[in-house]
Amino acid sequence: MTSKARSTSADADQAEAASPALRADAERNRQRLITAAREVFAERGLDVPIEDIARHAGVGVATLYRRFPTRADLIAGAFEAKMAAYADAVADALVKPDPWMGFCDYLQRVCAMQAGDRGFANVLTMTFPTAKRFEAERDRAYYSLVELIGRAKAAGKLRTDFSPEDIIMLLMANAGVVTATADAAPDVWRRFVAYMIQAFSVTNPAPLPPQATPTAMYRALMRLRHTKPGAS
Repeated sequence: MTSKARSTSADADQAEAASPALRADAERNRQRLITAAREVFAERGLDVPIEDIARHAGVGVATLYRRFPTRADLIAGAFEAKMAAYADAVADALVKPDPWMGFCDYLQRVCAMQAGDRGFANVLTMTFPTAKRFEAERDRAYYSLVELIGRAKAAGKLRTDFSPEDIIMLLMANAGVVTATADAAPDVWRRFVAYMIQAFSVTNPAPLPPQATPTAMYRALMRLRHTKPGAS
């Protein structure tokens, strides 16, 4: 945005803060933009032009930028509820009597979430450090997942060298499968996930190459976010 546009945005935001009616109108616009972004991202992926989202929401581009100054802000706002659902998927898996079945059900459920939403397929493999609520849900999912992995190992079903970073690797790979096959063969991801579940089982004892560190995987997520089309 130009300095003049930023000044205009600041003036508009001050006006919104001063008037209850304008504040309500601003919140309505924000919700319309979130709804529009969810729909457009789900159908077309994350590289859709911002102007298309504003048009779908029935607002101007300047209004969009007042509510969401960057594309990353808009993505995080649009997918905050889905990140919460992702965290809930891990919580649901934890209450299953059989830890291995809980682990398998979790993998199938979260990969189905990726397959059902072209935007979310990639959001799960991105990180948004400034989106506090979004990242809080990611943290909730992570710590629950660590517990789920420990239980599946203790049950003697999950291979002992499996790590939480392997989940990130799986989600990155499944996002690629979903993106590449969505139009021509939309169910291929199911076969891929089934193969991965078999590979994760303790019945496959062949040693693996060294795992990536959590820091290395976080750097990969950050790099992936910044190399997505239109990620800035």
